[in-house]
Amino acid sequence: MLNLLKRPKCKNSLLERCIKDPITAQRLKYQPYYHHFDRQEGAYVWKGNKKMLLLSSNDYLGLNSHPKVIEAGQRGLSEWGSSSTGARVANGSRRYHRRLEEKLAAFLGKEDCHVHAAGYLSCMSALQTFAQRGDTIFVDKNVHSSLWTGIHTSPAQVEKFSHNNAQSFESALQYAHPKGAKLLVFEGVYSMEGHIAPAQEFLSIAEQQDCFSILDDAHGFGVLGQQGRGTANHLGLTDQVDIICGSLSKSLASTGGFIAGDRALIEYLRTHSKQTLFSAALSPSQAYCAEAALQLLQDEPQHLERLWSNTAQYKKILNGLKLDTWGSETPATPVVIGEKLKAYRFWQALMEAGIFTTISIPPAVPPKKDLIRTAISAKHTQADLDFIAETFDQVSRKIF
Repeated sequence: MLNLLKRPKCKNSLLERCIKDPITAQRLKYQPYYHHFDRQEGAYVWKGNKKMLLLSSNDYLGLNSHPKVIEAGQRGLSEWGSSSTGARVANGSRRYHRRLEEKLAAFLGKEDCHVHAAGYLSCMSALQTFAQRGDTIFVDKNVHSSLWTGIHTSPAQVEKFSHNNAQSFESALQYAHPKGAKLLVFEGVYSMEGHIAPAQEFLSIAEQQDCFSILDDAHGFGVLGQQGRGTANHLGLTDQVDIICGSLSKSLASTGGFIAGDRALIEYLRTHSKQTLFSAALSPSQAYCAEAALQLLQDEPQHLERLWSNTAQYKKILNGLKLDTWGSETPATPVVIGEKLKAYRFWQALMEAGIFTTISIPPAVPPKKDLIRTAISAKHTQADLDFIAETFDQVSRKIF
């Protein structure tokens, strides 16, 4: 067998490029990402022997450890095994997939739905499947990487518009391809900024221009709307949005993703989507977990109520400390520091004090928007909020 470790290294080899990559070198030196936790209990995680309050989780409703979700996952594993071992188009489609899809579609107010093994696949598929050569995609420049991947792998023309700016979107429409379809792409809630999209303005313009709409609601689903039905429901626009895509790994405490819309759109996707045709199906345990969490959204409203009660108190704490939250309207709440070194020191000081957050710097965020990404959860207690208030006060005094 060829020993790949002993192969000669070319001066300009890809391996050498990887070894010398400055961004990777910086990541390994400062270690802001890929922290591996040894265990988790509720809203707390342990790294080695250090206990930390998790303040950057997407488990908005705190259902990750709910007994009914755990029980459902175990039941799925027991009834169906660990995996379907195949794509839905071939041998991987199961009754539990359709049951979850039907319940999601009904909850979202759409005719049909398709689930994937990852939210990234769903959002990518929502673009790549529908956008064709000669079409023009109009996209908020701050959308998630999964949407950008779908956009860049489609043959359509792309026009970016300023974040959450309806006037910028309307101006961009003048560059549409004269004969192709037009597609509007935006998020319901932006996870880094915590902003809610001005969807009413967007969709009013889109309707006048015969523009197909795609809404990524990964961070709005379970958080906004009646019983957590999402941004479109929250704004009374469900019928006006053509496609709603999102994730099962946030409020539904599972993994996977979904795309919901008119039945004709979803059946077209099942025929043409590469992410659907060639990707293994969602595992039974994760489908069961998502289904149980979806039912909890409807049966136990206290989780959503507690989330927003905690969110209001958390924002009051941050505002009282005069910290910049970038106008966040949701539980996803950035603390904008504005300088890379200060942001790193703030993040590090929080971790040393026992609070785990996530740091984000350009190009992941705009210049001068270096920030600490935080997210409050229904799982956080009053004692946790008191600890957050005390710790942020101490760290702010130290850094500023």
